[in-house]
Amino acid sequence: MLIPILIASLVSSINATSIVSRSQSYSSPQPVALGPQTAITIGNKVIAPDGFKRSATLVNGIFPGPLITAQKGDSFAIEVVNELEDDTMFKSTSVHWHGIYQNGTNYADGTSFVTQCPIAQNHSFLHTFSAPNQAGTYWYHSHYSVQYCDGLRGALVIYDPHDPLAYMYDVDDASTVITLADWYHVVAPVLSHLIAVIPDSSLINGLGRYAGGPPSDLAVISVEQGKRYRMRLVAMSCDSNFQFSIDDHNFTVIEADGLAIEPLVVDQLQIFAGQRYSVVLVADKPVGNYWMRSLPNLPGASFLGGTNSAILRYQGAPQVDPITFNTPPQNALVETNLHALINPGAPGVPGYGNADINLKLEASISINGTFYVNGTSFKPPTVPVLLQILSGAREPSQLLPNGSVIVLEANKVVELTMSTTGPGGPHPIHLHGHAFDVVQSAGSSTFNYVNPVRRDVVNAGGDGQQMVIRWMTDNSGPWFLHCHIDWHLEAGFAVVMAESPEDTAAHVNPVPEAWDELCPIFDSLSPSQLGGQ
Repeated sequence: MLIPILIASLVSSINATSIVSRSQSYSSPQPVALGPQTAITIGNKVIAPDGFKRSATLVNGIFPGPLITAQKGDSFAIEVVNELEDDTMFKSTSVHWHGIYQNGTNYADGTSFVTQCPIAQNHSFLHTFSAPNQAGTYWYHSHYSVQYCDGLRGALVIYDPHDPLAYMYDVDDASTVITLADWYHVVAPVLSHLIAVIPDSSLINGLGRYAGGPPSDLAVISVEQGKRYRMRLVAMSCDSNFQFSIDDHNFTVIEADGLAIEPLVVDQLQIFAGQRYSVVLVADKPVGNYWMRSLPNLPGASFLGGTNSAILRYQGAPQVDPITFNTPPQNALVETNLHALINPGAPGVPGYGNADINLKLEASISINGTFYVNGTSFKPPTVPVLLQILSGAREPSQLLPNGSVIVLEANKVVELTMSTTGPGGPHPIHLHGHAFDVVQSAGSSTFNYVNPVRRDVVNAGGDGQQMVIRWMTDNSGPWFLHCHIDWHLEAGFAVVMAESPEDTAAHVNPVPEAWDELCPIFDSLSPSQLGGQ
């Protein structure tokens, strides 16, 4: 352990001269949002979102990446262009559209070695997919090793012109999308060799400060007194979860992970990596500046010097730092108080163990930091699981990686119990290709099959805790189930749910020719072309 820690310290010291100082007296303009048919360029650029300069892996040269927007029912055609060139980071890439079900388009899911080979340097791939009946807050990020920790992350919103909760808010646009991220001063390929990785700072809308750093810009979210704002919170961190609050303001939660929920008033919420919430903020306080807080689950985390903070500024308020105080929450969000608004109720026969398929997965960690699910650590196969299936593999014994692929029958109700042992929690668990009903939340002794929250990332808790989820296998293809702490995924915390492999070829037909070309190109790359060595 000593050598990797020394490496990280050395890299930090080498870059220690890279500090810049800026004032925080103005609000940065919102970048122009992209539509559902567009191209994004993945490249490298030196940025200093918290005042510390470093090369990063970015979409269109900005962090977070540009907001991608669509209207409910739109078709997507997004070309991912790889222009990466920094040898210290990975130079191949893939982009996952988090929360989009990809029903019939598993090949467009963007998951390296599960649904595709990565996109090589100086190549591109066009993701074509639709998201019928989906509307809400999503995001996109690299799904190649730990690459998104170096910056490849952005928000994606599908607006619903007939949103059943539209009566609750007046403003819902690019200015009300709020991204919460952790940030690192050392490149991810180096950090991935460490057992415990600690972020250097937290960023809100791409800006923040680190302990002992300069007073660099903070994000400013502008509101007009008397108006109601739908704020779309996106937790695009690699590790940290955040306690989010705004001084002197309550807010009403109306969406979790792209799905409407019964409105619930809270004064603080905990949001885990990969999760999203829409909250309605009523700007009904005196004109002024108020701290917006996003406290990570890190030792010694605070708001000292404006860290882990942004500014909520009412129109007409002076451009100065807030002087508001952080008070203990009186009405913090509890997941079991969230209830699906549309068609509530978990699928299948109510009662624990009454599903068609009842799975139990136990996650554990070894002393060297490797994660295991039911005794097997996930190691990416050289041939993507989808390509294996399209080439004729059907049974678990035929599918690689051995012990990490679970085959599920079509049109069955699955009930998955996940328990965790050892340190490293709480673990946010994400299932691709589906939303699921959380019939038991981590830390709760009760089950709810009547109206549980429906979402696509759930906290599985920590040592000795469990969570239980249900979904229907109505989307043939291999879908990744993994911890959304990217360091844990890299260390093996994942399995593949292969739904009805015998149906997959027909369900995803036709697979684009360009998809077939990804693996031969990637497999021909030399170590220097891969980068991150």
